[in-house]
Parts: sequence; structure tokens; C-alpha cells
Amino acid sequence: MDKYFFLETFGCQMNIVDSEQIVALLSANGYTQVDSAKKADLILLNTCSVRDKAERKVYGHLGRFKPLKDKRPDLIIGVGGCVAQQEGEKMLAKVPFLNLVFGTHNIHRLPELVKQAEQNCQRGSATDFQDRETRLNLFPERTFQESVNRFVTVMQGCDNFCSYCIVPHVRGREISRPSDEVIAEVQGLVSQGVSEVTLLGQNVNSYGVKDVEEISFAQLLHRLNDIDGLQRLRFATSHPKDMTADLIDCFGSVGKLCNHIHLPFQSGSDRILKLMNRGYTRDDYLAKVNRLKEVCPDIRLTTDIIVGFPGETEDDFQATLDMVEQVGYADAYTFLYSPRVETAAAKMVDDQSAWQKQQRFDRLLQLQQQTSTAIWQTDIDQVLPVLVEGKSRRSESQMFGRTTTNRIVNFTGTSDLIGKIVSVKINESHRNSHIGDRI
Repeated sequence: MDKYFFLETFGCQMNIVDSEQIVALLSANGYTQVDSAKKADLILLNTCSVRDKAERKVYGHLGRFKPLKDKRPDLIIGVGGCVAQQEGEKMLAKVPFLNLVFGTHNIHRLPELVKQAEQNCQRGSATDFQDRETRLNLFPERTFQESVNRFVTVMQGCDNFCSYCIVPHVRGREISRPSDEVIAEVQGLVSQGVSEVTLLGQNVNSYGVKDVEEISFAQLLHRLNDIDGLQRLRFATSHPKDMTADLIDCFGSVGKLCNHIHLPFQSGSDRILKLMNRGYTRDDYLAKVNRLKEVCPDIRLTTDIIVGFPGETEDDFQATLDMVEQVGYADAYTFLYSPRVETAAAKMVDDQSAWQKQQRFDRLLQLQQQTSTAIWQTDIDQVLPVLVEGKSRRSESQMFGRTTTNRIVNFTGTSDLIGKIVSVKINESHRNSHIGDRI
């Protein structure tokens, strides 16, 4: 009998990789993926808990599936990811029609939990953190997927415990994957036609730091650069305190490394950075940015910024605006602070009004939009190398790809260009992409 599953993924690139593992596990156990929950025998949500009210949103989302469960009592519904890790068995108590919950360290147990639900309708949860050796053996095996670019996980977890961040509590402590495994995986992906690889980790810059026998992240980039057929290399996400001199120098010496880095600064105020437990000062951050620009003058920076952290004053916020102006970010992900359970910041006194936070957020957004527009417009009339990824959503006659600075470009072309780097003259710059002509 044919069995079908529907999977919905929320959150970061790490969740995307986890979902690939879920697909591979279920496919090996007789399930076929479908694009609609109504067609499925198994419905799964792979969740993220970084943003405000994440748990509430997941519970609300689950409510949409209750009518399906009422009609088909044998329908299996499960939740994985960070919210599952955080909530655990409480989810089963709160949602009577939920069958299974599996955390970030227990994706490998999903077939077992599904089988229990199939055979005897037993409800189950698996949210224990695994030990280091077990985790090292559970990095996802990659399955073939026709794609120009793929994510490759090089480390998991985080030891920084920034005061606002839930990640160490739901992803566990930091471990680095053996470099030989990473290199072998990238070689395998390139042999399947992948042109660009993005290395992933909650704090990718600290790769190998805890293992004296392992190479550094900068050395790993050099090793990957030597792989024949790989055209481009990226990584995310970077923590400024671990942005070492040798890693910065890679932007001038590793030829396949793209001219883009996402380097969250979160606040321009030293006082707030200390409260956030970020481990660097404003001057530390700016010194590294200046060195990046020296090594790679064409580099484009993007960042994360939090507005309204507990205790933030107008002077603190002005320091953040000054940082945006001084660095000149091509794009920024801006967030209103929201308390996350188990974090140190959730216990801090917050005397700012919602109106005050929103007003500051709007001011920041306006400044960043002006900055982004000015930076991306400098690409107009330039001829840029674009790695072609697929058909554009704008028009059937157009293809799309990315510049080395991570900007989407739409241009007239044909499918035989997918996976190739072509030269495109930029004619227009819009909010989220460019339009150009192939040269």
C-alpha cells in the first residue's frame, strides 16, 4: 500500500538541511512526499523557535490539520525542530490529536516513532540531547537532488549563550564535523552537478576550535577551494568574535569564496553588547569590517540587528544607527526584541513601551532601505558574473542567478545555462533583485 507524507519547514538553513534528512529517512521507509496535507498519510512540521510567539504560531498551525484528523483518525501528525525540542511532551498534552514529537537531536528516530503510530496508535516523543559521539555519527547523509547550490553542515550547536538567544537551549552544545567528511561530501555533491556550496553552522567561524586535531575553518576553506568543478563557496552564519585574521584573509586568497559575508552586529552600543553577552565591542567589530574591506574591496556585508533590547536607551539606539551608516550594509535583517524562555535576557527589566520600540524600528528600517538602495544601484551598468540557478519567477523567458555578492539577477536566457557562470550587464536595480542582459 502506498504511503504519502507532507512536510512543511520553517526557519533557517539548518532546518532545510534537517528536512532533507527527514525526506531521505521517510523515503527509505516507504513514504512518498506530496505537496498537499490533504493527500498525506503523515503530516510533519519542522519548526523554528527563534522568533517571538513561535510556539503559539506552531500550535495555531497544527489547528489547521484537526479537521483532516477528524475525518481520518489514522492520519499521523508530528512536529520536529526547535519548538519540538523546547516544548517536548508538553505538546502531546496540549494537542490531543498530535501523534509524535521529535527534537533536533532525534531526527534519526523518526521512522521508529512513525512505525509506533502506524502499528498501535502509540503517541511518542524523543527530545533528549545526544552525546558528542552519537551526534558526530548522525550528521545527515546527503541524497541526490538536482540543484546548482546545496547547503553542507560543518558544525552544530552553539557555546556562546548570547543572552537573548534560544539556540544553545534547542540545538545543544557545539560540535564540529570531521573535515574529511565535509570534503568528501562536497566532492560528492560536485560530482552530481552542484556548482556552489554554502557551509552551515550556528557559529561556523568556530569550526574545529574545540578539536586540537582538526584543521581550522580557514584551512577547510582552502581545502575545499582545491576541489575541481566547484565554482563558488559561501558560509553562514558568522560570529564577529570568532572572525579570525586568517579567516578574514581568505576573502583575498580563496578564489572560489564569494564576495559576501553575513556578519551580525546586533547593536552598535558597547553597553548593550555586554548585556547581550556578545563577546566583542563596537571597535572590535569595526576593525574586522575595515580589514575585510581592505582584503576584498568589492565585498558586500549583510547583518542582523535587534531593536528594543531590555534597557536600550536613545543613545544606545543612536549608536546602532551610526554603525549602519559607518559600515554600509547591503542588506540587514532587523528584529524587534522578543523574550525567549530559558534565556538570560528574558529575566531583564524592560521599561520601553511598544510604541517606542516600533518608532525606533521604523527609523532603522528607513535608514537601512536608503543604504541598501544606494549600494545596489552602484551595480547598474556593471557587467557581473552570475551563476545561473534556474527559471525566473518574473517571466517564462527569463532565467535567474546570483552574483558573487549574493544578489539575485533576472535576465533573458534559456535552461541550458543552468549551472554556468555568465556575464550579465545590470540595467535595473529593484528592492530584492536586479534585471539585466546577458553579454
